[in-house]
Amino acid sequence: MKPRRNLIQICLLCVLMLQAFTSGAQPVTKVAGGQWHSLFLKSDGSLWGMGANNLGQLGDGTHNFNTNRPEQIVASNIVAIAAGYNHSLFLSNNGSLWGMGENNYGQLGDRTYAATNRPEQIVASNVTAIAAGDYHSLFVKSDGSLWAMGRNSSGQLGDGTYTMTNQPEQIMASNVTAIAAGDKHSLFLKSDGSLWAMGDNEEGGLGDGTYNTTNQPEQIVASNVTAIAVWSRSYFSLFLKSDGSLWGMGENVAGQLGNGIYNTVSPYGTNQPQQIVASGVTAIAAGVGQSLFVKSDGSLWGMGYNSNGQLGDGTLNSTNRPEQILAAYNQISGRLMGGTNMQLSFVGIANAKYALDRASSLSPPNWIPQVTNPAGSFGALVFTNPPDATTNNFWRIRSVP
Repeated sequence: MKPRRNLIQICLLCVLMLQAFTSGAQPVTKVAGGQWHSLFLKSDGSLWGMGANNLGQLGDGTHNFNTNRPEQIVASNIVAIAAGYNHSLFLSNNGSLWGMGENNYGQLGDRTYAATNRPEQIVASNVTAIAAGDYHSLFVKSDGSLWAMGRNSSGQLGDGTYTMTNQPEQIMASNVTAIAAGDKHSLFLKSDGSLWAMGDNEEGGLGDGTYNTTNQPEQIVASNVTAIAVWSRSYFSLFLKSDGSLWGMGENVAGQLGNGIYNTVSPYGTNQPQQIVASGVTAIAAGVGQSLFVKSDGSLWGMGYNSNGQLGDGTLNSTNRPEQILAAYNQISGRLMGGTNMQLSFVGIANAKYALDRASSLSPPNWIPQVTNPAGSFGALVFTNPPDATTNNFWRIRSVP
């Protein structure tokens, strides 16, 4: 198997959780995960961070190695966040772009190569989208122009060179609507639904049918692409089409493309887009070696690397096929545990209250309220009274005031 780097990662973006995480009274609206640090936004526009801070990536004015509790970085007006390997970007509601953390390749775009432990303004206005790669950064302005800065050893900036830059440079003049930055490659969408890519292509992550690096944007799919996903340390890419189909290309050592294959010999992946799911996918996220997606019924699915339990399926086994992690909205899924205990998962509405009932028959139903142990960190309930498989076959979740 191809050697992997830094596989013990902070989990990729939590695409779906049973309850929105809260720190204080305000619910969380957006999350971003770097190499060893995490960022989130709350509904009041405040920015929070936790994890590694040795290079100032949390932006709290210190170089403490880490913090294991969320701390507020900015009090209000933040609308978007992105986390790279050891640097962070955020976007204010006035369109200004800010950054902090490692800057040895110029990824902060502040015209220096010096790290900073406090947020500094990079662009004053008109920024609408941001993405942080391993050591490079991308952003889009309100006129649809694409800009980039940072490391460029594989042409990931798409400027026609392999030279890094510590200040933003324009890559495309107009019509860019979405961006994603990987380890050494970048993706973007245009307003016509076309998918474009540039940078490292050793594992086929550009999806152009070759394994050749390119330092200029090239069109991969002509139309109907609606969303893209790459993680800052990943060598594969995911995208969605307007029909709800999920596609992937690039590295597949751990089965992260979900196509039933583990590519364990060179070139370790596929260089052309492959359809993973035919329809019904609404959201996607990519990790270092794993993928997550949400379907239109609210169910959460995953595939790929799982040695640290990052798929959340109750095992440490990787899988090369999509498997359901959480059931659809308002549906119950159960998993047998030790002895006669069962773990119950339910995907509900954030901040709503629910009660658990069981019945031995539905003719007529005799619903009996159940006492459960406290919910776990991901909302899992363990029955206090173990169910009897011969009689207690019916369960329901109901909302309560």
